[in-house]
Amino acid sequence: MPAETLTFRTLSGSAIESRPIVLKAVAVALWTSRDMSGRDRRVAEMEALGIKRPRTTPQFYRVSAHRLTTSDCIEVVGPESSGEVEIVLVRDGRGLWVGVGSDHTDRRVERCDVHVSKQMCDKPLAPDLWAFDDVADHWDQLVLRSWIAENGETRLYQEGTAAAILPAVTLIAGYAGRDDLPEGTALFCGTFAAIGGIRSSGRFAFELYDPQRERRIAHAYDVVALPVAP
Repeated sequence: MPAETLTFRTLSGSAIESRPIVLKAVAVALWTSRDMSGRDRRVAEMEALGIKRPRTTPQFYRVSAHRLTTSDCIEVVGPESSGEVEIVLVRDGRGLWVGVGSDHTDRRVERCDVHVSKQMCDKPLAPDLWAFDDVADHWDQLVLRSWIAENGETRLYQEGTAAAILPAVTLIAGYAGRDDLPEGTALFCGTFAAIGGIRSSGRFAFELYDPQRERRIAHAYDVVALPVAP
């Protein structure tokens, strides 16, 4: 099976270690709002882009493990793509880890085929992971934020807590059909509506903040749009 090996800095308790993790399966979860109002806001902003309302929620789409990257720059086709901040669960032989990434998506293709659109773009990850057990007892307090570069300014693009997203155990069971992820799996847990609507930007920054332990995982990347052939 194809696999991607990325080097992460893992933090478990007070132990910090830099080591490679082999990822063989990657999935992105969509429509994961925990409450109906959040789900309706997300559906409305997607419908504004011409993307149809889903028949069932949540949904899970597999993408190539080679799409994962910790780089600070990605290339996309054309100007119609955008990022979205998401908690990412990573399972390896030592246990379940929590990170943060961006499910960067081609919005033009998404209007025609959601699954293909998810495969079109690299999926940037911050190169740091926390042990799931270190945050499980205050999961809903975790804060997600993202920013875009717009009109020469850095603007807040998304902000919310994990309480707005279906619980990790629910998403794991929905994707894997069991109570833990298979080893070598990364699962993007979904997101919430953007402030001011979905739009493209040449730079996307994001973070996962733990207010109880007062620590954060952060990353940012530039987006280089390749020209579209006439």
